[in-house]
Amino acid sequence: MDTEPAQRRGWAGLLAPGLLAFVAGTTLQLQQAALLPWWVYMLCMLPALVGLTSSAPYSIANWRRPAALLLALVLLGFGLTGLRAGFFLADALSAELEGRDLVVTGVVAAMPQTHESGQRFRLAVASASWQGAAVRLPAQLYLSWYSGVFAGAQGVGELQRQPQPMQAGERWQMTVRLKAPHGGSNPHGFDYELWLWEQGVQATGYVRAGRSDPEPRLLGQTGGHPVERLRQQVREQIVAAVPDRAQAGLLAALVVGDQRAIERADWDVFRATGVAHLMSISGLHITMFAWAAALAVGWLWRRSSRLCLWLPAPQAALLGGVLLAAGYALFSGWGVPAQRTVLMLATVSGLRLSGKRWPWPVVWALACAVVVAADPWALLQAGFWLSFVAVGVLFASGDSRAEPSSPSGTSAAHAVASVGARFPAGPPQGKSAPLGGSAAHAVASVGASLTSMLREQWVITLALTPLTLLLFGQVSLVGLLANALAIPWVTLVITPLAMLGVVVGPLWSIAAGAVALLSQVLQWLAELPFAVLSLPQAPLWAGAVGLLGGVLLVAPWPASLRAMGLPLLLPVLLWQAPQLPPGEFSVLAADIGQGNAVLVRTRNHALVYDAGPRFSSESDAGHRVLVPLLRALGTRVDTLVLSHRDSDHVGGAAAVLAMQGQAGLLSSLEPQHELQAQRRGRRCEAGQHWQWDGVDFVVLHPPADDYATAPKPNALSCTLRISTGTGSDIRTALLAGDIEQPQEARLVASGVKLEATLLLVPHHGSKTSSSAAFLDAVRPQIALVQNGYRNRFGHPAGPVLARYAERQIEVFDSPHCGAATWVSSQPKAVQCHRLEALRYWHHRLP
Repeated sequence: MDTEPAQRRGWAGLLAPGLLAFVAGTTLQLQQAALLPWWVYMLCMLPALVGLTSSAPYSIANWRRPAALLLALVLLGFGLTGLRAGFFLADALSAELEGRDLVVTGVVAAMPQTHESGQRFRLAVASASWQGAAVRLPAQLYLSWYSGVFAGAQGVGELQRQPQPMQAGERWQMTVRLKAPHGGSNPHGFDYELWLWEQGVQATGYVRAGRSDPEPRLLGQTGGHPVERLRQQVREQIVAAVPDRAQAGLLAALVVGDQRAIERADWDVFRATGVAHLMSISGLHITMFAWAAALAVGWLWRRSSRLCLWLPAPQAALLGGVLLAAGYALFSGWGVPAQRTVLMLATVSGLRLSGKRWPWPVVWALACAVVVAADPWALLQAGFWLSFVAVGVLFASGDSRAEPSSPSGTSAAHAVASVGARFPAGPPQGKSAPLGGSAAHAVASVGASLTSMLREQWVITLALTPLTLLLFGQVSLVGLLANALAIPWVTLVITPLAMLGVVVGPLWSIAAGAVALLSQVLQWLAELPFAVLSLPQAPLWAGAVGLLGGVLLVAPWPASLRAMGLPLLLPVLLWQAPQLPPGEFSVLAADIGQGNAVLVRTRNHALVYDAGPRFSSESDAGHRVLVPLLRALGTRVDTLVLSHRDSDHVGGAAAVLAMQGQAGLLSSLEPQHELQAQRRGRRCEAGQHWQWDGVDFVVLHPPADDYATAPKPNALSCTLRISTGTGSDIRTALLAGDIEQPQEARLVASGVKLEATLLLVPHHGSKTSSSAAFLDAVRPQIALVQNGYRNRFGHPAGPVLARYAERQIEVFDSPHCGAATWVSSQPKAVQCHRLEALRYWHHRLP
């Protein structure tokens, strides 16, 4: 009996499960909090290598061998990813070099980013030294060169030399101070450390350019990074040609992939209308470029019979489209989404060029496995899941024997299928060509494409709504209409004009006009009261069930079967965050760096105490941390308390007030403060008190008379005591802002009840606060310090920590703990998000 056909059938049946097993093994490795020794990962890979090289036949009927092979592929994905991570971590910055003045020579590896305080750039290190001795640094550094007055390690302002205009490819020598990548760790928050990991960066820092520091020196222009130099030149030409900053920023994002050039207000509009995926170099732009390039290459190739004899025009068109799309992705900055798209294009095109006709689940699994093999950490990005689920939905909702045929798809595999449908594998039959035909045929073709585009956009919108809610906690209700207008306008008008502007400069002005027209329409849609649906972010199981329901609704099945998807949507649509029992409250101290931002919740009410720092004109703790957190938890804020006017306490307040239109404002801000114009508030004064759900809130400081005499804002810090329980079972939190020792002494002398279970450490642990008398009066069991990693003020100070240690008060600080959560029903426990969500790429402090 010939076993070879049976063996081939066995392999074919295992192909899709095997590819997904490899992806599952990679996913499993990404859940590790710490890496294992390298030899463990090597051992994991051996079974797969042995199994894949075995010539023994595989039969689905004999389940043991397929099961063993699938397990081996799981181990292969696990081991390969762990081994790569170990090699990368071996190049990490030594803790001994953090905060040192290091002399570094290197090449600017990417076009610098200019911001209001200076510029940021990536430096490829050539050599480094400390005190004359050579030291080893990571290969890539992410640096800032600040202008004006910049506070150094001790918080003393020092005038910096004005940053010189930098160009990609330049070789520089400069003195820098570095630190390990360290970002905030918050529930539902952005993983900054993972983002740096994906970029290949293992150290960040700033240029020492004060008058007492050696002046940074330009050593010359190298021949390296020519693409980055060209991107920078094009970006500068766009900015010079388009006066409007917002329009120039969007064009720069579409042409050279500079997403940072888009202003935050515009991003808010794009997200509210569901078109953010169009406003940067995304899979859609690259695949549309591949489709157009394939049409052009095919048309040109057919002009030469000799070329057609050497390589059939359909194959040349497909290959040319992929290669030109890769060049476009490289010019756009070779970002992670672009890399993922090119890999998907290359994978599916490779199958077509080989003449294989695999079922769509196998094609889908292969593209997924190739992307994961090249970049395992793509699995942790929302874009990966949205892209691949969209591809699968389009495949599953269409003809299962062929790929979609419209060029208007939203993913790489879809566009490749479009190109393949227009240029089938093998030599063309007869004299027909994709660009030929009558005018009526052309009109019918355009109409069919538009109809297909609208149908596909509807299918994707419906199917991906549960996944979008799971990932982002909100979905645009005007997204279908906005995308129907924006997709053809951006992909067929704005982007081509912007790209052609590189050759014909005046076209940028026309493209800017098209941007302005689209912006007006999107702004109108975003301002509609029902534009965005925000819901608490459901757990993973609810999102998975909802996704299954969305897929069922668009599946090509009878209506009675598709209707079964409706009840599956309910868990993700109706999910509500668990409520506290009456008489209990929770305190969540967000990880926002150097500043205060605390969320206090009772059963039916919520209070935000301070809103964290302002990082730049485009970024603050409110927009970056608090707004996503409040949205994810489904929290409606009743009162925003701003302890005092310092920027590390009120920097994110505008974003919180804009999101929480019903929230009252209680603060010590002066009447003319800009936030008072946004939301007129009332003064916090000692003696104010209220009760929510059986929980008491009392303002202890400042007295009303202090507003006329206080010498500085810290002295006016609103101090809030929150308590519940009676008798010996009183659990209390004391939020003290930035009060200093004179205010602490007054509180102690006043005789007000200060004793608290939990203390938000005054002034982030400054030497001017946390006096012994104050700690003896409060007698906290737990103290929370909200401070930035290696902050320039040295908070919390050593003597202050010693005073807490002497009294056996357990201290939790933001760099070690991340977001800290304390619940009154468990007064001796603190949940540290950094520890609970710890992964091996996260920074570990001693």
